[in-house]
Amino acid sequence: MRLAVLVSGTGSILEAISHSGIEISLVVADRECEAIQRALDRGLNVELIERLDFGEKFDRVAFTNQLVRKLEIAEIELIAMAGFGTILEKPIYDAYAGKVLNTHPSLLPAFPGWNAVEEAIIAGVEETGCTIHQATLEVDSGTILAQEIVPILEGDDTSSLHERIKRIERKLYVSVIKRIMNEPDYGSVA
Repeated sequence: MRLAVLVSGTGSILEAISHSGIEISLVVADRECEAIQRALDRGLNVELIERLDFGEKFDRVAFTNQLVRKLEIAEIELIAMAGFGTILEKPIYDAYAGKVLNTHPSLLPAFPGWNAVEEAIIAGVEETGCTIHQATLEVDSGTILAQEIVPILEGDDTSSLHERIKRIERKLYVSVIKRIMNEPDYGSVA
């Protein structure tokens, strides 16, 4: 199964996937970032579809269509979003129904969205965690594939809690990707 990893940041999830022995066919970034160099250092194929507009006029559909074309040319079958900062539009979910994975730093459906770790701390809950799910047009609402609890410790701030979640996230994401890649019929009926 040909895997693409979508990145925007440091590439720590990309690194975890690569170190696990999972073959990565393509890495796609939406901006210049550390993950690009990490991918190049590992000899991976990298495409930069640079997002230059972060304002209201950003053409999300056109960006998504451009991404889908790159994925189709590379014959990608499974997509792992790994800290990818651009919310994608309908064309990717039409082309890759059930085959776009995402990781989120909470126990969905609790705390969806960009500020999940901070919101968990503010809410005063005793635990949060990590969710691996199928990405869908509605952000953080797709089918949950795996979750793991991370306790919130006294004195935790957003940074310390997020670091503990990331350690769990990297292991959990790798295990889900491996499981899916070993299911030959995964996503054929999404």
